Amino acid sequence: MRGSRTTPQAHDFPSVAAARVDSVRELDEAEATCRACPRLVAWREEAGRVKRRAFRDWEYWARPVPGFGPPDAPLAIIGLAPAAHGGNRTGRIFTGDPSGNALYAALYDLGLASQPLATHCDDGMELYGVRITVPVHCAPPANRPTTTERDTCRPWLARELELLRPTLRAIVALGGFAWQALLPVLTATGWQVPRPRPAFGHGAHAQLTDARGERVLHLIGGYHPSQRNMSTRTLTPAMLRDVLRRGATIAEVPVRRPPA
Repeated sequence: MRGSRTTPQAHDFPSVAAARVDSVRELDEAEATCRACPRLVAWREEAGRVKRRAFRDWEYWARPVPGFGPPDAPLAIIGLAPAAHGGNRTGRIFTGDPSGNALYAALYDLGLASQPLATHCDDGMELYGVRITVPVHCAPPANRPTTTERDTCRPWLARELELLRPTLRAIVALGGFAWQALLPVLTATGWQVPRPRPAFGHGAHAQLTDARGERVLHLIGGYHPSQRNMSTRTLTPAMLRDVLRRGATIAEVPVRRPPA
């Protein structure tokens, strides 16, 4: 298992390490070494040892999963955290699980991804004008990180958004967790969040400005493409495409009309 390590790490490692990097590539590399949250480290590595029967021949990544997509993307998509047998297995966010299948299919339909299915890190997938990341980079038990784990991981997301800032025009937050995790990060990185704070909802839209009021960043909410949301049709493929299309259009990323 590639992710197994025994060296303990300070709780403030994310804030110290994130401050030292000067590029998205360096950030991704630093994130993958993080062991700041003992519960998440234990869970991600246990999943990599025990495995699911369908993936017993896989060598799990079992480390923090960095963001994916170009470092100059005008559009960011923010999820929740890697799945224990999805991104935690494959080493790429939203890859190898039902949520990823729904997301990448929608991105492909819009012309924002090179293929409709993401299966592993070397499958040739490319994203166009879009970067996908998460507030929590390790797979959490029951897909529920604690508040402390979210806050410990926050410097990675803050630094990623700072590095994307020159080109970033819009963010699509998939799920209430992503929305709530983003707001303090955006405030800390110099964006003026409206008062009262905007509430999450599918299709919610908030405009943030920088301190000088010279730039606008659009925040758009969308339901998370979880297996439950998709199976209950709380979120349909058309709804997912619509919210992603809206984000891409605002970010001025070209999209195509999906097949009927």
